[in-house]
Amino acid sequence: MASSLLCATKGRWIVPFHRAVRTRRWRALTFFNLHTTAGNMQASQENFEKAQHNLKLLKKDPGNDVKLKLYALFKQATQGPCNTTKPGMLDFVNKAKWDAWNSLGNLSKENSRQSYIELVSSLASSESSISDKTMSSNNQQKFETLQLLREDNITKIILSRPEKKNAINMLMYQEIGHALEEAGKDESTITVLTGLGDYFCSGNDLNNFANVSPDGKEKMASDAAVILEAFVGKIIDFPKPLIAVVNGPAVGISVTMLGLFDIVYATERATFHTPFSQLGQSPEGCSSYTFPRIMGLAKATEMLLFNKMLTAPKACELGLVTEVFPDGTFQREVWTRLKAYAQLPKNSLAYSKQLIRETEKEKLHAVNVQECERLKERWLSEECMTAIINFFQSKAKL
Repeated sequence: MASSLLCATKGRWIVPFHRAVRTRRWRALTFFNLHTTAGNMQASQENFEKAQHNLKLLKKDPGNDVKLKLYALFKQATQGPCNTTKPGMLDFVNKAKWDAWNSLGNLSKENSRQSYIELVSSLASSESSISDKTMSSNNQQKFETLQLLREDNITKIILSRPEKKNAINMLMYQEIGHALEEAGKDESTITVLTGLGDYFCSGNDLNNFANVSPDGKEKMASDAAVILEAFVGKIIDFPKPLIAVVNGPAVGISVTMLGLFDIVYATERATFHTPFSQLGQSPEGCSSYTFPRIMGLAKATEMLLFNKMLTAPKACELGLVTEVFPDGTFQREVWTRLKAYAQLPKNSLAYSKQLIRETEKEKLHAVNVQECERLKERWLSEECMTAIINFFQSKAKL
């Protein structure tokens, strides 16, 4: 089926793929940061077959990037290194599949099996936490763009637009704000923000700026600035330990706000990118203040002005990320640690955070206001509008 991607699990998913190729998802095929140990190499055939079975039971489509990973690992585990002829440039689907498989190089069948098993396990774990571990019906609030869950003294805010790489639209800004308000008042000890799927968050959904009439530009910019200022303000004022679990690439606001979090844990395949200058915009999330304090003026300038992307290890080295974990064991290691944190005395943690953060709150709020005012100017500028139009035009050509 030329226009579809068939995941190598006996036809569980057959979904249109041409759109994903046209939106450059295939470029993410150099994604494999595979962590192996002696124990991993002993992955049994039985567990491998069980993982294939469990994959069929998933209810939610994990997205084409993940399905390409699964396809490549399955082929590598069953046939070894890629040994077929590379498809032609116009055969987009089969070329993407071939590239994914070929990118694994000489990875052994044993390690491929183990990575396949761990990836399926993480998908199943994520899905089960969303479907089975919901908040009580009396307190549960319905959200369209995220999941709000409470278990083990942890409130989880899960960005849930995986088909859009968890890009933040105006509704998501407001819903995250509501979720933070609720989490700040509930009985949990800590609050965690993470993403569903392969991305942590791809930043602002640029469709926020699409289809705005010339007469409506000023109102759009004013409304967006108010929403953004309120969103960042809620993070500044959040009373409990706030932890980011960065499960994949992060872009824009999802990077800049990390300077306001108490802990940031990241998988080794995460990247951190703030391409503001490319889009004729300016920094937000208090990053114009927090980033120079965290990583030094020169490194912050390179990132915020000149669009430098950081790998997870580099972000950790510079202090933006607290710790980096192997992708294959990321979810298990991080949540084990967070569950232990959540057993600590709740009030002690809250009061200690207050002592650490209180002295800078006034400054952070002032920076937030200043950044949003500057962004409002930028959104109304011809330079910004031209950059956004060029972005959509270049995207349409793919």
